[in-house]
Amino acid sequence: MKIIETDHISKRYIMGAEVVDALKSVTISINKGEYVAFMGPSGSGKSTLMNIVGCLDSPTGGTYVLNGKDVSSMTENELAEVRNKEIGFVFQTFNLLPRQSSLENVALPLIYAGYGKAARTEKAQKVLASVGLGDRSLHKPNELSGGQRQRVAVARALVNDPSILLADEPTGNLDTKTSYEIMELFNEIHAKGNTIIMVTHEEDIAMYAHRIVRLRDGLIESDVVNPNPTNPREMAEKMKEKIKH
Repeated sequence: MKIIETDHISKRYIMGAEVVDALKSVTISINKGEYVAFMGPSGSGKSTLMNIVGCLDSPTGGTYVLNGKDVSSMTENELAEVRNKEIGFVFQTFNLLPRQSSLENVALPLIYAGYGKAARTEKAQKVLASVGLGDRSLHKPNELSGGQRQRVAVARALVNDPSILLADEPTGNLDTKTSYEIMELFNEIHAKGNTIIMVTHEEDIAMYAHRIVRLRDGLIESDVVNPNPTNPREMAEKMKEKIKH
């Protein structure tokens, strides 16, 4: 079942006298349950494509159908509703509210979804436990490590049971060991049937995905199945061996 279908989408920005064609003509389809990486150098169009796929922006031309709904010409309010229901975001900078506990950060999307307080608390606690942070629910972001903060961000992204988990450079602010742990968490989430789209400029991080879409100059340069995705658990074991020696 196709969850994302774009048909010749383009995105043009006009900045004073300058016209920038960030996306020129991108046609792509992603099935439910896929694990896809968008890759490309700075200025390739990968972030623009992510913003459109994530309903943070609309294409200038072409159509985008998300889960059977044409979202390409929706209003800002309609897009916000779709985002809240369909998409869970994980950002490089975590984007957690500093004065709120882990539990309150995770429960935030449920407020907009209309859940009562007891239901919010129960659901948020359950999702925190699923990412290995059940015992950190009352900790604030500054009381957590970088990896734990990213796990809170992942839990917040999952709490609404979204159709897609969209991760923008999810390991960009993490050390190597913590990166492996977060990629292992993504593997577990994917194994449960979730659709993951990851945006990265790092080759080794893209190799965890099962399909790699490379962009260059606003166009798709290649779209290939990754025959041998990296196993984060194996990478973590290798690192432990290195440290021993």
